[in-house]
Amino acid sequence: MRRMASALAVLNKEVVICTQCPRLVAYREQVGRERRRAYRECEYWARPVPGFGDPQARVLVLGLAPGAHGSNRTGRPFTGDASGKFMYPILHKVGFASQANAECRDDGLKLVDCYITAAVRCAPPDNKPLPSELANCAPFLDRELRILKNVKVVVALGKIGFDAYLNYLKRNDILRSKAGYAFAHAARYSVPNGITLLASYHPSNQNTATGKLSAAMFEAVFREAKKSAVSGP
Repeated sequence: MRRMASALAVLNKEVVICTQCPRLVAYREQVGRERRRAYRECEYWARPVPGFGDPQARVLVLGLAPGAHGSNRTGRPFTGDASGKFMYPILHKVGFASQANAECRDDGLKLVDCYITAAVRCAPPDNKPLPSELANCAPFLDRELRILKNVKVVVALGKIGFDAYLNYLKRNDILRSKAGYAFAHAARYSVPNGITLLASYHPSNQNTATGKLSAAMFEAVFREAKKSAVSGP
């Protein structure tokens, strides 16, 4: 475990200082300077957001990118915004999180058998990263997945996260084609590297506030993830 934790620490230090994407650097810093009225007194992280969780995790959660006033403010995935307020209570209920609330990096939250990361590490304008920005972040994901050797289940949140994992498989000659892998909520695939890939709608406020994604739907995906992590594909 120490070796994996050390390797993740080295990777995350590199993530945090990355400046490869000028558009994302400008946007994340602009948001940090201007701030939303509700967070006017907060000091924004305004840097790339590293992955977070248990180095020995069997379940990897792969999201889209940091939220402008959530992770980009707090510096931890799904922390301090509506998505996190929806997600962490369910992770806690299923047994992947030590507590239901996630407000800041030092709130005591720990993940158990779960690691959370993203396809893009900087907040993108309108939550829409460019293909070049996804490509620039891809080496970080590749290294992360090599370090997290115990992963048996990947839960992809949203189509961008889903495609990011399929693209990882293609880059590493694990998958020849993405044909036959269609994104749909609660879709399940056994991929050639022995990993179970589960798909879920992203827990964005747009999806949860409209009822497109309910707590019961989201919980069912993570209960399936827990079951698959124990039993395998």
